[in-house]
Amino acid sequence: MDRREIGRSGLAIAPLMLGGNVLGWTADEAASFAILDAFLDAGFNAIDTADQYSCWVPGHQGGESERMIGRWLKARGGRDRIVLATKVGSTPPKPGRPGFGRSGWGSDLSAQHIERAVEGSLARLQTDHVDLYQSHLDDPGTPLEETLEAHDRLMRGGKVRAIGASNHATPRLAEALAVSDARGLSRYQSLQPRYNLRDREGFEGGLQSLCLREGLGVLCYSALAQGFLTGHYRTKVQRAQSQWRPPLDAAADARGLRILDALAEVAAAAGATMGQVALAWLVAQPGVTAPIVAVNDLEQLREALGAFMIRLDPATLERLSAAGGPSPPDAPPVAAQDEMGRR
Repeated sequence: MDRREIGRSGLAIAPLMLGGNVLGWTADEAASFAILDAFLDAGFNAIDTADQYSCWVPGHQGGESERMIGRWLKARGGRDRIVLATKVGSTPPKPGRPGFGRSGWGSDLSAQHIERAVEGSLARLQTDHVDLYQSHLDDPGTPLEETLEAHDRLMRGGKVRAIGASNHATPRLAEALAVSDARGLSRYQSLQPRYNLRDREGFEGGLQSLCLREGLGVLCYSALAQGFLTGHYRTKVQRAQSQWRPPLDAAADARGLRILDALAEVAAAAGATMGQVALAWLVAQPGVTAPIVAVNDLEQLREALGAFMIRLDPATLERLSAAGGPSPPDAPPVAAQDEMGRR
């Protein structure tokens, strides 16, 4: 299995990360263990989660995904076989709080919060270190120096092997890298943007150029646009059956339908599914290290892994890219709530 390094971190992963947001939520323990076992057995090794997964579910408080992965690690062993990534800093909406983003999600990347949160993540994951510790949302209220110094202390203490950013716009990510370089601090080695064949405006352009120039690994979430790129939600009737109907309805505009038509034609010619073709396109994009895909069962996992049996020639890649028309200029990242149900 091909391995790609995450930035200059020394961490090498197969070109697909397993999204942990559904583990302990729509995937119960039996399903979660089966998915994790099969993913590893297929030669893949990178798992992504966050300390807040899945706090948006009634009755959940966050940490459910990390606990599930921790129980699996305790039962199976083999910690050295996986690259384990989690995230810190996103905070759920609170009554009366201005918050961050469209639904009031906030971010706390203060040193105090990071140092407290990592201990909780390590306990839930039942491990002594995190391979990739990521700032989940930019926190304009905390100086970058404070955030990066806290991350640097964790790395020097052996609790974290590398750090990354998620949902950071171009100017702030560039500033963070400059601060690290100027102060001799550990620097971000990766970025998690929302990026797929349908949603390109937040990454292509300035952010993609920055990642390429600075050597950052790119780990794309919402790789299938919450399932839209599988073709299963083309009609209003199909979308009405999904809990993600609003974003799916938004995706099903004229541009989105052109993309689905192109995916269907390429998939038919390749003997593949539309979702597999969408992932193969993503893996081939400049700077992309791996897409992140969450699955609820083994059937969905097998389909996702099948994307790596496909090789799209340059003309086909260009055809798919052109189906969406020109990408708009660089835009601010979406808020964390948009990626909680990512797939």
